[in-house]
Amino acid sequence: MTTWLKRIAWLRWPAAIALLIALALHEGIADAFTLIAHTGPVLLWLVPLHALPLLLDARAWQLLLDKRIDLLALWWIAVVREAVGRLLPVLGIGGELAGIRLGARYLPDVSRVSASVIVEMLVTIAVQYALAMLGLILLRFHASDSGGGIGNVIGAGLVASLPICVAAFVVAHKGAPFHRLEAMARRWLDPADALAAKLDGKRLDHDIRALLHRTPLLARAFAWQFAGYVLGAIEVFAAFDMLGHPVSIAGAIAIETLTQAVRNAVFIAPAGLGVQEATIVAIASAFGVDRQAALSFALLRRVREFVWGGIALVLLRAAEPERAETFARDRG
Repeated sequence: MTTWLKRIAWLRWPAAIALLIALALHEGIADAFTLIAHTGPVLLWLVPLHALPLLLDARAWQLLLDKRIDLLALWWIAVVREAVGRLLPVLGIGGELAGIRLGARYLPDVSRVSASVIVEMLVTIAVQYALAMLGLILLRFHASDSGGGIGNVIGAGLVASLPICVAAFVVAHKGAPFHRLEAMARRWLDPADALAAKLDGKRLDHDIRALLHRTPLLARAFAWQFAGYVLGAIEVFAAFDMLGHPVSIAGAIAIETLTQAVRNAVFIAPAGLGVQEATIVAIASAFGVDRQAALSFALLRRVREFVWGGIALVLLRAAEPERAETFARDRG
């Protein structure tokens, strides 16, 4: 079983790269680059725009921590978390582990920090489903007929994954998963460091359940996260407007929400490579956007991720020089 898992882990890279190359060749990557070059430096404004959604996401995390860590500190940690989660082949959990490690620098209570990150992940799952439903509704009523087929595929995927997500909530709320998995968690966090030594699986389960019982708090965290993702549609709207192929607000929200949903669902694809680009092109074209313009935006978003990855590397180097060097090696 382990051998097969290793093979799958290695095969996902060539599969993702092949998908990206096929998409680029089919849609005309030369025309996409020409459009970007013609638009010029104004596209650089897309980089700072991404700071706003991250700030709202950090605010949601701050609420789950009962405001025991400053918002600015959580914002820069959120930058690192996203970069690790998006740019490293860690199946979506590396960013959370980085968040626990860095959060523990500001709040030594490792169990409390870990519980906040885990509950935030559960809130994010709920937000992703709500956003996907919003995106599907917009796709159904505001896109062309071609959007129906795309919506059916995404909707089927959401329905298929729903039992797993519900099970995760039930286990976290009623069970004691981290007490049972404490030894594994110590290996993930590196047993030689002080953070792993402070990990108490039994108390972590208790802290998670305590947070999950605070429904008003979860609702506020949900609202901040939801607003952050919707705000991310500003980047979509602005980018297509700059490229000379404007999209409606409904289209921008649908592109943002459904791209996020598909990328998170197909987490086995390293860094969402190929999957993210294909989703953007398919959904944008359903809203009447030229496919070359859609590919241009997909490439711009990938560049923005690498720019923010560089920002994260600078922040991480200031906080943990040794881990920053490891991050840089893993990226390239």
